[in-house]
Amino acid sequence: MCCNMGMNIVTRTRPRLPQPTLARLPPLGALRAFVSVARHLSFSRAAGELHVTSAAIGQQIRLLEDHLGQPLFYRNRGELELTPTGRALMPGLTDAFEAVVQAIAQLSSADDLAPLRISVAPSFGAKWLMPRLGALRELLPGHEILVEASTELADLEADDFDCAIRYGLGAYPGLVSDRLFAEAVVPICSPAFAEKHRLDLGAEALGTVPLLHENGPERDPGCPDWRAWLRAAGLSPSVAEGGLRLSQSSLVIDAAAAGQGLALGKLRLAQADLDAGRLVSPFGTPQAVEFSYFLVTTPLKARQPKVERLRQWLLGRAASLQSNDNSGAISYGAEAEHRHSTGSP
Repeated sequence: MCCNMGMNIVTRTRPRLPQPTLARLPPLGALRAFVSVARHLSFSRAAGELHVTSAAIGQQIRLLEDHLGQPLFYRNRGELELTPTGRALMPGLTDAFEAVVQAIAQLSSADDLAPLRISVAPSFGAKWLMPRLGALRELLPGHEILVEASTELADLEADDFDCAIRYGLGAYPGLVSDRLFAEAVVPICSPAFAEKHRLDLGAEALGTVPLLHENGPERDPGCPDWRAWLRAAGLSPSVAEGGLRLSQSSLVIDAAAAGQGLALGKLRLAQADLDAGRLVSPFGTPQAVEFSYFLVTTPLKARQPKVERLRQWLLGRAASLQSNDNSGAISYGAEAEHRHSTGSP
């Protein structure tokens, strides 16, 4: 006590913090907010870095100061300055968060070198994906690419697949899906077959031409078959009787290329053979079908860099198909860029 001042002076002893343990650490969000504010000396810039509001940053700083029982910043006319406690805390926390970032980055790098496992329907794998695998390998150098072709639906939550490419209406609840491109059917055959049967004369020549039909699990129920196509062309559906019936789209396309008949083939799957001259479309215009091709994955796997690179590559291919499509039968529009959570392929 100081008598000549006529008052008591009480010295307050700062409460001793309990010994830090993992269980007693301040909230991670508050520590992260402090490091960001201390680096920028600005609540607003820290909020921008962490994608939150300035008010949320302020709340986290107050929470940390309450936990430590000490102020961390001086606030003077809108400017921030670290207190001695803040200056003492900053180096260790900065190093700690940099170590965390490096650890996560190494984990992501290790995962990014893991094989990319894709589940596809057999015909899509054989006729669309296989001719383009070279470009996909260039996209993912150092990766092993595993393609599983099956008509069985993959369980992306339980199985090892990173993603699937499926042909359907887009109803995939709980999963992330991107519509890639639509499909259409068009008459196709080998050039020699078209010349032999004078298919340059048009659909009227179909009376004596062997037809190829698709029957099997890959067939779209809403896809025009030969009977529907003939009716639309004003011809008798009876022409569709007989011919060869094959269980997969790829078999239909291969049989047509081998000169076994005239097929009503899926245009996107047959495109590589059409471009190479192994197939021609002697007459008719493509007729759009209800189904489209979708890239499907889980929300967690969608964040993997290798899956995102595959997604961007496929969307780029879809955009290229859109720009090259002069038939008017297939529409992509903004749908190729649309991503949404839907369901199990």
